[in-house]
Amino acid sequence: MKRKNHSADFKAKVALEAIREDMTVAELAKKYGVHPTQIGTWKRTAITRCSVPASGGSDR
Repeated sequence: MKRKNHSADFKAKVALEAIREDMTVAELAKKYGVHPTQIGTWKRTAITRCSVPASGGSDR
């Protein structure tokens, strides 16, 4: 079976829906035809890339 390469836009769309939690990961997996584990990976990646570290000020 050939692996499917999903576009960054598709991954972001699915990850955003997973973050919203309007549907379960299983429901999203069925809706988009991808494995639930893959959605979890995309979700974690999206959260990591969107998080901004808190500024702790200067050490001087």
